[in-house]
Amino acid sequence: MGKRIGILILSIIIISCSAKSSDSNKVDGNTKLETKIDDLVANMTIEEKIGQLTLRGTSSRVKGALPDSLKQAVREGKIGAFLNVMNLDYVNELQQIAVEESPKGIPLMFSRDVIHGFKTIFPIPLGLAASWDAETAKNSARVSAVEVSSVGVRWTFSPMLDIARDSRWGRIAESPGEDPFLASVLAKAYVQGYQGDSLNNHTSLAACAKHFIGYGAAIGGRDYNTAIISEPLLRNVYLPPFAAAVNAGAQTIMTSFNEVNGVPASGNTFILDTVLRDELKFDGFVVSDWESVTEMINHGYAADEKHAAELAVNAGLDMEMTSKSYEKYIKVLIEEGKISEDQINFLVKNILRVKFKLGLFETPYVPKNHNGDLYAEDHLNKAEDAAVKSSVLLKNNDILPLKRNVKVAVIGPLASKPHEQLGTWTFDGDETHTVTPIDAFKKSSVNYDFVEGLSYSRDNSTKNFNAAIAAAKASDVILFFGGEEAILSGEAHSRSNTNLPGAQEDLIKALAKTGKPIVLIIMAGRPISISNIINDVDAVLMAWHPGTMGGIAIEKIIFGDAEPGGRLPVTWPITAGQSPIFYNHKSTGRPPKAESFVQMDSIKVGAWQSSLGNTSHYLDIGYEPQFPFGYGLSYTTFEYSDLKLSQNTISNDETLTVSATITNMGNREGEEVVQFYIQDVVGSITRPVRELKGFERILLKSGASQEVTFKISAQDLKFVNNTMKYVVEPGLFNVWIASNASTGLKTSFNYK
Repeated sequence: MGKRIGILILSIIIISCSAKSSDSNKVDGNTKLETKIDDLVANMTIEEKIGQLTLRGTSSRVKGALPDSLKQAVREGKIGAFLNVMNLDYVNELQQIAVEESPKGIPLMFSRDVIHGFKTIFPIPLGLAASWDAETAKNSARVSAVEVSSVGVRWTFSPMLDIARDSRWGRIAESPGEDPFLASVLAKAYVQGYQGDSLNNHTSLAACAKHFIGYGAAIGGRDYNTAIISEPLLRNVYLPPFAAAVNAGAQTIMTSFNEVNGVPASGNTFILDTVLRDELKFDGFVVSDWESVTEMINHGYAADEKHAAELAVNAGLDMEMTSKSYEKYIKVLIEEGKISEDQINFLVKNILRVKFKLGLFETPYVPKNHNGDLYAEDHLNKAEDAAVKSSVLLKNNDILPLKRNVKVAVIGPLASKPHEQLGTWTFDGDETHTVTPIDAFKKSSVNYDFVEGLSYSRDNSTKNFNAAIAAAKASDVILFFGGEEAILSGEAHSRSNTNLPGAQEDLIKALAKTGKPIVLIIMAGRPISISNIINDVDAVLMAWHPGTMGGIAIEKIIFGDAEPGGRLPVTWPITAGQSPIFYNHKSTGRPPKAESFVQMDSIKVGAWQSSLGNTSHYLDIGYEPQFPFGYGLSYTTFEYSDLKLSQNTISNDETLTVSATITNMGNREGEEVVQFYIQDVVGSITRPVRELKGFERILLKSGASQEVTFKISAQDLKFVNNTMKYVVEPGLFNVWIASNASTGLKTSFNYK
């Protein structure tokens, strides 16, 4: 089946906007909406306008009785939105005050970090990206929206669309991975899932694409840090997922904590006004990240809170999260002529537009019959399916799947940790609903002996090693559940060393001496460096933090009732010292080659000084990752053959078809993620060695074959050059149909 491919960027946005404007009914509706907004703003006081720009709340949830001062502020129209008010009685009380007692009756928006589930928790976003499946991402967002809207939340701070190339960064766990094409596919799916078929449906959430922009490029993988990104790189790599989200109708955007080339995002006119508003035609509203407006003082960009408010307002930041510079200083800044009331009106209208679209003016309260279907069977089934599709089999020495009659030693700190299994950003997940691997083994009557060996992932004590070794000796197979606790990834949890923490490696090496085969199941928020123990284990399954139903998914995979469906959405480094590492890198003038690589230990003592292999590599670990982007094994094997091009040359108005035959060579049914890559061999600026341009997930029975076809046109070959023009240049292009970014069937064509 043919697939239309291409990066979702400015031309697509423009075409989409043109198509929308041709719909006369929609134009009429928009005109009426804008008239309502204009009339409302015209009658608002400056204090009421400032109130709409104000987002209040606490870091987790509002606790205790609602302060009278807070209720009075709502009564006076001085607050436009809340975050982390999770008590439905409080939500209703505040909303009633806003709608029935405030001067203009403008409803509040209630928001929450619902990142990969509300009550039913799905795999972390990096795990969902490993599914390479838009429907899985969409399902996770839809279930989240249905559940959390039952407590009055109509706005989520998700999806996170930061391209992440450094596994040291804690927030890689929330990211869609390293590739702009895959991230763009997921961006659209998340927005559609959160916002549903109609924004004014009581189960819809306003999506918030974050963090705009370049947060994943923070130096050294250190959170909140500087990002230095050339404008072509910004547009070719970091912008496309946000363009896709805007094109899909995302109602809000969140600015990032970082600066971009010297200018913090929350006061960056170029990215908020020029790129987001003018180029992408975004008509929703922009919210700051937590206190990121006043943090411009720490950056050295704003002199004080007043100056920070001036910079953010003039850059086009609509709503300030938690800090109070807008509340304190907008009125005086208008009086001083440093900002205009017209600009304030523009910001207020953007916020009101979203509130109208959500139907909050007509239906401000949660319907009494809406209970969210928390932990509904359908929700749990979708979460289980996501955990299966997200799990990546990285190594398998013919040990998996296990037969049901084997005796298993279950060892490791994460086999029965319901809280840790949920992962980062799960404020509302209830660990009592988590099904751990041990729970699943009990339910399916697995013959196992469970000895943790280590009580938590960072545990350095060896006191329980002997008990674990004894259990291993009495069993046929060892299942070692290792990785990271949930708190070790996420915001402000960057790591310089991404090995298994604590004494996990020591325990694995001790177990390896028993001679029993070891299956390593990793639960973590990032790729884990396993080079020290990769040769001590017979199989490696990356389960990420798999969520509520992760235990059942893992049990089914281990015993062959399900296929590990995931493929890596990031390059997996040998060691943290390789980071940042990503497949779509540039070639360099001396690209590494196997025949010229010189390993450090092979250098003679006292050797004459030379540049040895003369290529770009590390002396101690070489130049290849542990596992490449797109990699993942199955319980069967696939053969790629018969690569075909419909023609060898295309021009501007032509479409080229590339196809290959995929055959299941194994003895069981299996799924394969067929990937399509292109290389622009020579460009006016250097181009990546490969770029993902399409993929298709196929299911094949044993011995079956399927032809997979991709289509490409000039539009799909375009990139932003060093003059900021979106161009396709004549020349040679290489193409691959492949199972991952380091292999595949290769051919070439010319564009004229």
